[in-house]
Amino acid sequence: MSKNTMPTTTTTKKIVDANLSVGFVAKRSGVNVSALHFYESKGLIRSWRNNGNQRRYKPDVLRRVAVIKAAQTMGITLDDIKSTLDTLPEQRTPTKKDWSALSKKWQAQLDERIAYMQRLRDKVDGCIGCGCLSMNNCPIYNKDDHLGDKQSGAVLLNTPQK
Repeated sequence: MSKNTMPTTTTTKKIVDANLSVGFVAKRSGVNVSALHFYESKGLIRSWRNNGNQRRYKPDVLRRVAVIKAAQTMGITLDDIKSTLDTLPEQRTPTKKDWSALSKKWQAQLDERIAYMQRLRDKVDGCIGCGCLSMNNCPIYNKDDHLGDKQSGAVLLNTPQK
């Protein structure tokens, strides 16, 4: 089987024992080779080198990449993905049970992001959230620029709702 071909039904069993090339993993997982190299540099996946000094992956890397891509789709940062995956014993690939636990950790982040977007939606027509002094009818007017002491930019929209 060449490195750029997918296993057929008759060769599917061989994938369990295979040493997968970076090209195969990229094609099978739907990510670029450069993304695999990047994930590896961040410690999200692991490879080993064969006698020809070529990267080889174990088949479980396909599930690990799928978890990474799913988490990224949810807006989870690579640092958060790594720290969550690092909680698995011996850096093993997540099982279905693991995925359930891992995804629950990210639900709070998603809830915070949703609440932020709802605040943004609710205030976008009356305030850009910057704390500026220039709007005459701003619903959260920044009298005497007291917010300028805290930070610059959109300080009001980033403040948690109380």
